[in-house]
Amino acid sequence: MTATTTRPEVSDPPRTGAEVLARAKALAPVLRARAADIEQARQLPADIVELIRATGVYRMGFAERWGGPAATSMTQVEVIEALAYGDASAGWCAAINGISGIMANFLDPECVPEVYPSPDAITTIVLAPVGRADKVDGGFRLSGQWTFASGITHADRVVCGAFIFENGEPYASPDGSNPHESRLFLVPQDRVEVIGGRWNTTGMCGTGSGDFTVTDVFVPEGHTLTFDNPRVPPGPLVTADAYLRSLPGVPMGVARAALDHAREVILGRTDRLTGVDWKDSWRAQVALAECEADFVAMRAGVLGSMRKQWEVLAAGGKLDDLSLVDRAASPLSWVHAFRVSKSIVQRLFDLLQTASIHKTGPMERWLRDISTMCQNVGAQDVVFESVGAYMLGRRPKFRFFLGIVD
Repeated sequence: MTATTTRPEVSDPPRTGAEVLARAKALAPVLRARAADIEQARQLPADIVELIRATGVYRMGFAERWGGPAATSMTQVEVIEALAYGDASAGWCAAINGISGIMANFLDPECVPEVYPSPDAITTIVLAPVGRADKVDGGFRLSGQWTFASGITHADRVVCGAFIFENGEPYASPDGSNPHESRLFLVPQDRVEVIGGRWNTTGMCGTGSGDFTVTDVFVPEGHTLTFDNPRVPPGPLVTADAYLRSLPGVPMGVARAALDHAREVILGRTDRLTGVDWKDSWRAQVALAECEADFVAMRAGVLGSMRKQWEVLAAGGKLDDLSLVDRAASPLSWVHAFRVSKSIVQRLFDLLQTASIHKTGPMERWLRDISTMCQNVGAQDVVFESVGAYMLGRRPKFRFFLGIVD
């Protein structure tokens, strides 16, 4: 078993989302300098985890009642963008591991201090209900094996999905709405077994998104949740899609880093055959400007749709109060962010030619990272399929992207 302990809170923690963002931006150059170490370790080194913790990213989703800054979704995505600007794996882990405060909104309030004794606690999540949870007095006995748990090696809590059984039979929801109920279970990291050597990938190497098993672990009833049962008053971060919102910040940060790097290379390069400075090259000027235009529009789409959603929810409304188009805009902008960012990095990689291919430079790593993260379900056609179904009045396949839980 992999041991873990309850870590103390960050000294001098940030009080606002703006403070978290400022600290994330300040940390980005450090992450860039340590990128090779992160990739070689195939997980975040312990000191990097603590540097990220000190930014406040793990607490930024906690409400003030739990000691958090209750950062807006817009600020949260910018925080992740800043960290990913330094290193993609660090940004990805921060996005996944910074969901503790959102999970707390769906837990019994009396149990939150037990599950999260510190707002700086790190959570990893695997939503798929591939485990088995047998009902027992006071809770469940949980077993199963899950994959792609980003940051599993440094997490404090692991959230994993499982179907529920009672007396050996599938457990149906008492109201008859679900013939075989599933839930999410919060387990201390020292009660899971990480399967070593399973995270050996082309890109995003440092996320340590490995497999793990849980074997007959007791989980109290109060340490389980479903997204259709919030335990706090309604609010912008009390929806089923809230824990997904910061992920577009990862490809955005990588694309921004690649754009800035490409501009620096172009400014200092001269064509060896013609003697023409690259900054005077029509090809370089047009390619850089086209990529910049795509980035500006893509980023505006993510933040604009998110802002519209936030305004409605902060005013006491529900996701159902959004127009059909406005509700569809957020998940569409997320998948668009992944795909456009990948296109930007690929075009810049090609533009810089041999300057891109050296492992001592960042472009080849950014290309591998962006290609790998785009294999995540959030960048796949199933998002378009699900949103398209919603817009046509049909039942979406992946409803969480739209905040639908029934």
